Amino acid sequence: MSGINSTRSSDAEGKRVYVLDTNVLLHDPTAIFRFHEHDIFLPMMVLEELDAGKKGVSEVARNARQVSRFLDEIIANTAADDIGQGLPIPVLPSNRCALTASGRLFFQTKTFPLELPANLPGTIPDNAILATVLAIKTDRPGIQVVLVSKDINLRIKAHILGIVAEDYCNDQVLEDVDLLYTGVSDLPADFWETHSKRMESWQEAGRTFYRVNGPLVEQWHANQCLSQGSEQEFEALVRQVDDRGVVIELAADYRSPRNAIWGITARNREQNFALNLLMDPEVDLVTLVGQAGTGKTLLALAAGLVLTLEEKLYREIIMTRVTVPVGEDIGFLPGTEEEKMTPWMGALMDNLEVLTQTEGGGEWGRAATADLLQHRIKIRSLNFMRGRTFLNRYLIIDEAQNLTAKQMKTLITRAGPGTKVVCLGNLSQIDTPYLTETNSGMTNVVDRFRDWEYAGHITLVRGERSRLADYASVVL
Repeated sequence: MSGINSTRSSDAEGKRVYVLDTNVLLHDPTAIFRFHEHDIFLPMMVLEELDAGKKGVSEVARNARQVSRFLDEIIANTAADDIGQGLPIPVLPSNRCALTASGRLFFQTKTFPLELPANLPGTIPDNAILATVLAIKTDRPGIQVVLVSKDINLRIKAHILGIVAEDYCNDQVLEDVDLLYTGVSDLPADFWETHSKRMESWQEAGRTFYRVNGPLVEQWHANQCLSQGSEQEFEALVRQVDDRGVVIELAADYRSPRNAIWGITARNREQNFALNLLMDPEVDLVTLVGQAGTGKTLLALAAGLVLTLEEKLYREIIMTRVTVPVGEDIGFLPGTEEEKMTPWMGALMDNLEVLTQTEGGGEWGRAATADLLQHRIKIRSLNFMRGRTFLNRYLIIDEAQNLTAKQMKTLITRAGPGTKVVCLGNLSQIDTPYLTETNSGMTNVVDRFRDWEYAGHITLVRGERSRLADYASVVL
């Protein structure tokens, strides 16, 4: 595992030399600061590819320019003779991860012989990098040389040639996505016997609260959902964690038609918990993760419509998503920003059809309702989010699993006073290159916000779309 999260013992293996592939720097411009005491080597081919990729306004181009600026700061005022000896990696004030970096940065200052098999010509950039790694191994006997790349095929070719190759794992939040915080905890059968000492209970504004103490409460997080026994037997949410214990609140039952949210009722335990978090104005950030058909978009929209149109807590609903096509791109789309985003918002339109199926009013009533909703729901492109501030808005970020941690930061930091952000995603459907379940921006947000008292998370586990969709998700 390469990067600051490396679990290997440097004392046991000694100092290493990491050769960074271009895609590592384009993925994380600060990668050169994240290898602690180990040295970093940048082949000349990597610098050429950085130069070729710096043009444009995409995220990759911005990262390429940022890497070039970092390298320029490191190499500035350095004599040519000193470059070959390696440059000390400085500590950047804005990069707290660089505080322990003590290795040196080496650039390729001479031409290495291409010692590759005949079926791997050196004219291909990746093969030229492999040849450089082999030359470094020969030039530095006794020191482990590791190629770090996010390109799986390059790592495969490296292993064939006997080169140690690793993925760049510094941005991975977890070793295994199965360890991701689910937001729900099942209480044991003897919970009340072991946690009833000094228990307090009270009611406030029609809501029931308990203050409990015991061994389990130390593992709980703010707004974590608790359940015991069969469905609806006991369901509660953690509301406060302090030195006096943990305050939990009985969850509202949104399975009942009388508590329907814009005509929608919860069909299982996780959906009920999700509606409790979505309907709570004190929870500024809600993340919903689940397979297709678990109701993420429908629940988020229904809660947003009630809070915006009925309770008037927010001025409007804003929905955005990353525009990553599943198949071939259909080309440029005409029209305004909202018209260009419309083909990407099929999930929004499908769920609006469900939410506008009013029993009364006939065809005219449904048309009037749909027109009202479309005026209060705005579709915005991710590309134009920089510099914006949303005040008193209900912001839905759909398909958040396709966003990087940096993109998620850009979006969530758009929230101004009175704004609620809802992130929806399916970690098994990631379409962005070099993103995985363990380094997706969605995974990063779920893990980093689980201890914040104004954030909540639920993993939806049961599909409610149709029996056909449920069966297909299992067997296909």
